[in-house]
Amino acid sequence: MTSSLRRLLAKIIKKGSLSVSGPVGSQTFGNGGGRSVSIRFTDAKAEEEIAADPQLKLAEVYMDGRLIFEEGDVYDLLALVKDNTLSEALTPGMIWRGLYRVAEARVRRAVPVNRNQRNVAHHYDLSAKLFDLFLDEDWQYSCAYFNPPGISLYEAQQAKKRHIAAKLLAEPGQRVLEIGSGWGGMAMYLAESSGVEVTGITLSQEQLRVSRDRALKRGLADRVRFELQDYYYLHREKFDRLVSVGMFEHVGIQNYGRFFRKVDEMLDDDGVMVLHSIGQPSPMRFNSPFIEKYIFPGGYIPSLAEVMPAVEKAGLLVADIEILPMHYAHTLRHWRERFMARRQEAAALYDERFVRMWEFYLAASEMAFTHENFFIFQMQIVKKRMSVPGNRGYIAQREEWLKQFEATRAPLEPVMF
Repeated sequence: MTSSLRRLLAKIIKKGSLSVSGPVGSQTFGNGGGRSVSIRFTDAKAEEEIAADPQLKLAEVYMDGRLIFEEGDVYDLLALVKDNTLSEALTPGMIWRGLYRVAEARVRRAVPVNRNQRNVAHHYDLSAKLFDLFLDEDWQYSCAYFNPPGISLYEAQQAKKRHIAAKLLAEPGQRVLEIGSGWGGMAMYLAESSGVEVTGITLSQEQLRVSRDRALKRGLADRVRFELQDYYYLHREKFDRLVSVGMFEHVGIQNYGRFFRKVDEMLDDDGVMVLHSIGQPSPMRFNSPFIEKYIFPGGYIPSLAEVMPAVEKAGLLVADIEILPMHYAHTLRHWRERFMARRQEAAALYDERFVRMWEFYLAASEMAFTHENFFIFQMQIVKKRMSVPGNRGYIAQREEWLKQFEATRAPLEPVMF
C-alpha cells in the first residue's frame, strides 16, 4: 500500500475493521470490532489519487473498477468512514483543496448563471427505463413517508402524497401550481382526490413527455396540464395552492430570495403552499464534488437557517414546519436495493461504470441521512395566518378522508416509455 493512503487510513479508522490490499501489499486498520469491510485496489495510482482527494476520487476510482469489494459494499465503506472521526485526518493537500472548493462555491453563488434547464437535463433526461428499474409504480422520485413503519415503498409514496395533500387543504375548483412536477404523479393525485385544476411545470423534456402521456391516458388532460417552464418566468397569474416536492434542492442558495418573492407573487391572498425539501443541520461550505460533477450539478441542500430569512423577507408566513428525519434513509435503501437487483438491466442501458456511479450516489445519499443528520422538512407557507386551522388535528382528519378516496381510486397504469 502506498504510504500516503496508509497514513490517511491510520488516522481515520480507529473502530471497526478495514482491510486493504493492492499491488504493493496489504494492511488492516481499526480495532476489529463492529463494521467490517475489505477492499482491493488494482493499481497503486488509485491509492495515491484517493489519498490526495478522497471526496472525489473514492467515487471515481470505484466507478472505473479500480476499487473492488471483497467484503461489504459502497455503503458499508462510507458508513465505516463516518463511524470514525475525520477531523484529525485532514492532510495539507486536502485542506487546500477544501479551501479552493469553498472559494469556488462562493464565486459561483455571487455570480449566478441560469443553467437550470441544462442542470435538470443532466439527471432527469436520462432514459425513462432507468427510473423504472427502482422507483415505485407511480414513479415518485422524492422521499416517501413510512407511516406506519414497515409499509412497502409504494404504500409509503402514497402516504407521502396523502400527507402533503392534507396539508395543502385543497378544495374543488381551486387552481394549483406544482413547481417541479416530476413524472406527474402528485398532480394527478391532487386532481383526482381534491377536484382541483393543476398546472405542473418542469424543466425536463423526458418528464414532460411522460407526464402528458400519463394524464391523457388517465382521462385527466382537461384538469391537469404540464408545461416545460422555469418557475421564475411564469406570467403574473394567481394560484389558490402551490406545492413543490423535491425541487427546492435545485434552486440554489443565491436564488432563495427570488424564489420566495415569486411565491408571494403567484400565491393568492388566502392561499397555501407546501414546500417539501431535503435539509441539513447547518449551512454547507461547498457541494459534494462527486454529486456536483456527476449527479446534480448546481444543486444545494439548505439548512433552515438559510431558508427562513428568504421566506420572511418575501413577506410570507410559515404556518407549520414538520421534520422527517429518517424517512429518506428508508426510501433510498429501497431504491438502492431495487436498483442493484436489476443492475444488469441498468448496465445494458448504459454500462458498468454508470451502474457503479449510481450505486455510489444512492449509497452516499442514504448515508447522509443515517450518519450526517440530513432530514426532510415540509414547510407550510401562507400570507394570512387564518388561512389554515389553528391546530394540526385537521391533517390526520383529512388523511383519513383521503385514504377512503384511495380505496376507490382506479389502479395506476404502468408508465409508458
